[in-house]
Amino acid sequence: MRTDYVLVLVVAALLILGLMMVYSSTFDMAYVYYDNPNRFLARQLLWAALGIGVLVFLARVDYHLWQRWAVVLLAFTLVMLGAVVLAGSEKFGAQRWLFNGSIQPSEFAKISVIIYIAAWVTSKGDKIRQLSYGLIPFAILIGLITGLILFQRDLSTAILIAVTAWLMFFFAGADLIQLFASMVFGLATFILLVAREPYRIQRVLTFFSPEADPSGSSFQIHQALLALASGGILGQGLGASRQKFGYVPAVHTDTIVAVLGEELGLIGCLVLIGLFVLLAYRGFRIALQAPDSFGTIMAAGLTCSLIIQALINLAVVTATLPYAGVPIPFISYGGSSLVTSMACVGLLLSVSRGHRMTQGSTSASVSLGRGNWRTRVSPAGRR
Repeated sequence: MRTDYVLVLVVAALLILGLMMVYSSTFDMAYVYYDNPNRFLARQLLWAALGIGVLVFLARVDYHLWQRWAVVLLAFTLVMLGAVVLAGSEKFGAQRWLFNGSIQPSEFAKISVIIYIAAWVTSKGDKIRQLSYGLIPFAILIGLITGLILFQRDLSTAILIAVTAWLMFFFAGADLIQLFASMVFGLATFILLVAREPYRIQRVLTFFSPEADPSGSSFQIHQALLALASGGILGQGLGASRQKFGYVPAVHTDTIVAVLGEELGLIGCLVLIGLFVLLAYRGFRIALQAPDSFGTIMAAGLTCSLIIQALINLAVVTATLPYAGVPIPFISYGGSSLVTSMACVGLLLSVSRGHRMTQGSTSASVSLGRGNWRTRVSPAGRR
């Protein structure tokens, strides 16, 4: 296999589009507060440069290295998440950052959890269908990770990690009855977590009755929908959004797609969606053509993480889901999110290069159980 250059072009297009929208959505805010209209763009360019470096490094490194370091990566993630709980920086009522808001460890937890689960299910083989070897340790691990993230009042990231992990467990061939039971338990836990926080209940109520308080609890979604509607088919033109001038909250992060829709119209939104569809196709294609089980499960998990995150963001902006503070990969402003997304692509490219197994790695012929994803979905062929 060779490097997937189609995936490289897709990510390059998303990154360029993201930088354009970050500047368009922030130049006024940056001028008002910092007297420098380029402030946010300059910072995002630095993070983009770092992200490209991470992508190139991970793409050139044999991905089996991370299989051997999976436990260390997970342990480091737990330490970082614990540090946030004990001494993290607080913004907007949540404690999610380290170093004065520069780093968000929960973003990097997305990758380390994917790597660890891929390594873990590969090592277990058919045993993951057994309760004591599969579901119980899996539930304890995900409960520990998501629990630390929930202490940071970040329910959306915890859900993203849990859903991605659950899908990887399914791809690996876990018992369907156990998967169904875990899904029911997860839904019950989610409902309980929502019910315990008044602001989460308010978001759900606002979702079902957005017209009840258009100038209060539903103000953000009303303004985002107004921005999308104002764009029409072709949009107002790049840089010509009016809603970004203080009307749409979190305009450069969670609701940046509303500005994109207003300026580039329905056509621009369809291009954005098309790029993510193509990213999903290339990601799952890499997973199906991976030379071994670890590569298959890891590539599937990385692809799911990126696509689920994009779907949640798009659903929130279009009022298809209750509000959740989830940035859209490659487009939203934010260093941790951008570098993490680029790292996911770097790992996918490493798998696409089809590195040969190194000493001590799992054999490429390993089967992950009767429900293995390789048997559920027939590969389209190998290059």
